[in-house]
Amino acid sequence: MKIFTDLARFSAHAGHSLGETDYLTITQEMVNLFAEATGDHQWIHTNPARAEQESPFKAPIAHGFLTLSLAPKFMAQLYRIDSVRMGINYGANKIRFTNVVPVGSRLRMRATLKTVEPQDKGLRVTMECTFELEHSPKPACVAELITLLFE
Repeated sequence: MKIFTDLARFSAHAGHSLGETDYLTITQEMVNLFAEATGDHQWIHTNPARAEQESPFKAPIAHGFLTLSLAPKFMAQLYRIDSVRMGINYGANKIRFTNVVPVGSRLRMRATLKTVEPQDKGLRVTMECTFELEHSPKPACVAELITLLFE
C-alpha cells in the first residue's frame, strides 16, 4: 500500500502506477448477492447448472458491474491519503468489459493515477483501473474512473 500524507504528495504521483492488489476469488455467493441488490437475475449469473449446460462459457459468470463495483475495495488496498476526510465517486470516462469473469476465478486490480485536477478544497482524480483475471492475458475490465477527494 502506498501512503500519502496529503493531496499535494498524492498529486505528485500523477502519471505513475499505484500498483496491483491481491487476488480475490469471485464466489457464487457474491454473484447471487449482487443479483439481489441489482435485480439482475439473468441465468448466466445465478443458475450454475443451466450455465454449465447452455452457456458458451460452461460456467456461471459474474456481472460486469459486479467486477466494476470492486474498485473501491481494491483502491483501499492500493493507497491511503491521511489528510483526506471524504471521497466521492464522480463518474467514469470510459468502461469496457473485455472478458468474462467465471465464478471461482481470481481477480485483481491494477491502477494508475492518470490525472489530478484541483477543486475547491480537494482534487478531481482520474484513475485507469485494469481488472485482471489470474492466468489470463486479457483483462476482465478496463475503466477510467473519476473520484473527488477532499481534505
